[in-house]
Amino acid sequence: VALLIAACIDGLDGRIARLLRGTSRFGAEFDSLSDFLCFGVAPGFVLYLWALRDAGRYGYLPCIMFTVCMALRLARFNASLDDTDKPKYASNFFTGVPAPAGAGLAMFPLFLGLEARKLGWDGVYAMTRLPLLPALTLSGTAFLLVSTIPVWSFKNFKVPSAYVLPLMLGTGAYAAILVADPWGALAAAGVIYVALLPLSRRSFHKLKKEAQDLQAEDDAPEAGGPA
Repeated sequence: VALLIAACIDGLDGRIARLLRGTSRFGAEFDSLSDFLCFGVAPGFVLYLWALRDAGRYGYLPCIMFTVCMALRLARFNASLDDTDKPKYASNFFTGVPAPAGAGLAMFPLFLGLEARKLGWDGVYAMTRLPLLPALTLSGTAFLLVSTIPVWSFKNFKVPSAYVLPLMLGTGAYAAILVADPWGALAAAGVIYVALLPLSRRSFHKLKKEAQDLQAEDDAPEAGGPA
């Protein structure tokens, strides 16, 4: 629950700072420190207590890997803030899975286990308490954090007017499901998020190709012009 609250606050703090005109480089660095503790340290600690401690000393390895990769991902993000040559279309994408989403994906075994226990799925619940699934989830998420996969960023996303009402209805429906069945809703959100990653990558490369084609047209000499 605390991680979910931290994710909500992380989505609002930057907007509030820009609204109040209180943005600074110190604020960006301090925000990354908060993200590291909330989304890089806490998930591994929780999953270690959930299942990985049964693996003994080896249970620390996926937790440490996840934490280190989260630190690298945040460091790369901070370094990219100084990149002024980034194409316009690239501002709509993250490089790799963002920190809050990474924490949510890492916690998938916990969400699934709590939902399975509520539904009486003893076999699924027992599987989530084995060290293997949390170890694989942490390791896989660590790879997604430091990868170069383009991931949709909704910070600069403008919803077309035709989709405003459906989006509001969908958001309201998911919020209702989240209140009624939080663990099932969070587990389902993780599955959907991973399923959308190939579409995000495809969208990025489509926009990149369109930008390159447009640039090539601008650079090409006019037909029939002087040699």
